[in-house]
Amino acid sequence: MKGKKLLIVEDDQNLGQILSEYLSLKGYESFLFRDGEEGLAAFKAQSYDCCLLDVMMPKMDGYTLAKEIRKVDKQIPFLFLTAKSMKEDRLNGFKLGAEDYITKPFSMEELLLRLNVIFRRGNRVEREKLEEFTLGKILFNPKKQELQVLGNTTKLTSKESALLNLLCENIDSTLDRRAALKIIWGDDSYFNARSMDVYIAKLRKHLKPEESIKIITIHGQGFRLVKD
Repeated sequence: MKGKKLLIVEDDQNLGQILSEYLSLKGYESFLFRDGEEGLAAFKAQSYDCCLLDVMMPKMDGYTLAKEIRKVDKQIPFLFLTAKSMKEDRLNGFKLGAEDYITKPFSMEELLLRLNVIFRRGNRVEREKLEEFTLGKILFNPKKQELQVLGNTTKLTSKESALLNLLCENIDSTLDRRAALKIIWGDDSYFNARSMDVYIAKLRKHLKPEESIKIITIHGQGFRLVKD
């Protein structure tokens, strides 16, 4: 999302620099700080569109920083970067209002996908309104996990719905295969990749009544939902 300003707070100097340079190349304006206190001062000094916060940092950890940020701006989205993968840590992050949570090590493609999803969803009010995706004559309701086609309702499985939701949020853009696997299945193993192929085939079958909508395979990269 070109022009979006990112506050990156990461105490690993090498990782922070890689993140900042990569995201800048992708069109974001990246501002990197090394600890929680620096990050909070920077946040108060100017406005940002999203915050990427490391959890384990000196002076002020990411969770404390998130609480302080929330006192200033209750709407800004943030994403935790952490080596922790315990369920309790993830729950703690989401309770603080995190949009997402990514566990190190992660691919730059996965991070970019997660950021794109956050910005495509828009602010919280817009997200509440966006309950359905219109795909030609097909309506997709992610919350209900339902497709409505020509008056008929089809109930999707949780993975079918999650996969179609990612495709819709990245419509006309390539959904990176490995990133989608990590988001929906938890890892990008061979068996999960084969499982994804099965679900893609099922989604194509569900969407077949609408000829203008197609899921295209981008070899070596992933999939793209397109409207003719």
